Amino acid sequence: MPRPDPHPYDRLTPDAIIAAVESLGHISDRRILALNSYENRVYQVGIEDGSPIIVKFYRPGRWTTEAIHEEHGFALELAAAEIPVVPPQVRDGKTLFTYESFRFALFERRGGRWPELGSRTEREWMGRFLGRMHMVARRQRFRHRGRINIQTLGIDSRNYLLDQNWIPPHLESAYDSLTNDLLDHIENAFEDARGMAEIRLHGDCHRGNVLWTDEGPHFVDLDDCITGPAIQDLWMLIAGNRAEMSEQLAQLLEGYAHFANFDTRELVLVESLRTLRMIHYSAWLARRWTDPAFPQAFPWFQEPRYWETHVLQLREQLDAIAEGPLAL
Repeated sequence: MPRPDPHPYDRLTPDAIIAAVESLGHISDRRILALNSYENRVYQVGIEDGSPIIVKFYRPGRWTTEAIHEEHGFALELAAAEIPVVPPQVRDGKTLFTYESFRFALFERRGGRWPELGSRTEREWMGRFLGRMHMVARRQRFRHRGRINIQTLGIDSRNYLLDQNWIPPHLESAYDSLTNDLLDHIENAFEDARGMAEIRLHGDCHRGNVLWTDEGPHFVDLDDCITGPAIQDLWMLIAGNRAEMSEQLAQLLEGYAHFANFDTRELVLVESLRTLRMIHYSAWLARRWTDPAFPQAFPWFQEPRYWETHVLQLREQLDAIAEGPLAL
């Protein structure tokens, strides 16, 4: 598909990156390392006589300024409670800055490794971390961030893919029928969980977004923080067959319970949330296809094989939802 040219990020040249950082008083040694980020642009920038700094340029048009301020406020609130996150740096009472038309923030560089979560000890530790985070998260509410809901993640995403002709013709009918059935089942699951609390969440809590050191896990980014049920920050950390996932989730919740209560009604949402994420992920790639970084990073997305596999995985999700909630 053709893309409008130029893309806004085309203007984010190395000189612009350096100038943005130096506009806040730093002197760069002009070393730049692009970090793994597609939605935004994130760089490590070398600083003369100091440690490198992380600069994050927000995707134009994605978040309102108020929503970004809520992300930053949440991170600072967690850090003040000694919960291991990397908050934005504060300069003259501000965390969000502008260079030319780009909004950006600076962060301390903090390393770590992706967690294996292969043992009870690690899973309980991760559970305690999330329990502490959710304990603080319950104190306030977001006013400008998104909310987990079927319409945005499921219906709108599905309709976008169909309306914009992303589904190969030989799969279109199957995708249409299958996603209709799935969304009906998901509606029923959310109805079964009616009355559950909705809190501030990390929102995209998978292992790739957690860094682990000898001191334990920490988050370096809350870009996808959102309002929703607590299970959203737990289900992406489990994998395997139903028995394995039940065991892993039970161990996460054992640690979680030290700091926060978990409503077991939310267990019915695990496979529904997984399905919504799968549908939304495909729509996210499609919506971002005009960004040149996406065709380069995801060349398989336009191939029929991707969609054939996607439809097969969605059929498996229909069976998974029908099996009912995990037993702890």
